[in-house]
Amino acid sequence: MMDDTEEMVLNAKKFAQDKHKNQKRNDGVTPYVVHLEGVVTRLKNLGISDKESLCAAWLHDILEATDVTFDQINERFGREVAVIVLSLTKDQKIPKKDRETQYINQLKNASFQTKIIKLCDISANLKDLSNAPISKTQKNKQIKKILHYLRIIKNDIAEKKSTYPKIQEIIDGINTICIKFKQKPIFI
Repeated sequence: MMDDTEEMVLNAKKFAQDKHKNQKRNDGVTPYVVHLEGVVTRLKNLGISDKESLCAAWLHDILEATDVTFDQINERFGREVAVIVLSLTKDQKIPKKDRETQYINQLKNASFQTKIIKLCDISANLKDLSNAPISKTQKNKQIKKILHYLRIIKNDIAEKKSTYPKIQEIIDGINTICIKFKQKPIFI
């Protein structure tokens, strides 16, 4: 018998799988849900087990990549999950030139739950990117952007390193990719 947490997380997983079902990652081959699963797996490996974080991890790209709305997430999974998902979402309604600044401010002011999901998202994205069939120049440009997000959240992540010691493993994996692409390693 499933408890409430397991049931809610399973519902978020099924909802995300359904909404992302025909989507592929940037390589045009990998199903989008593989990325979501990678983020959730990383969270669980850190010892994160609260239903809000796990649900938000499954749903973290749903507002940007599908027709799902904040209100639908709020209704199905509660306000806390909806707010975390929203704080992980770039606002497509504002002009592109302002979007990054807005997103960076969102990340700076976000909850720790949001930041730890973002850390796992960064790790999963970098792993995918290192194997992507794009030019080294394109990879470097995207890696720099992704690492910029990590630099924004790293101090808050570092503060919780004693609570979640496996954070260092994720950082080590990120740094392996940084070194491979001649980027400065991140230290926390």
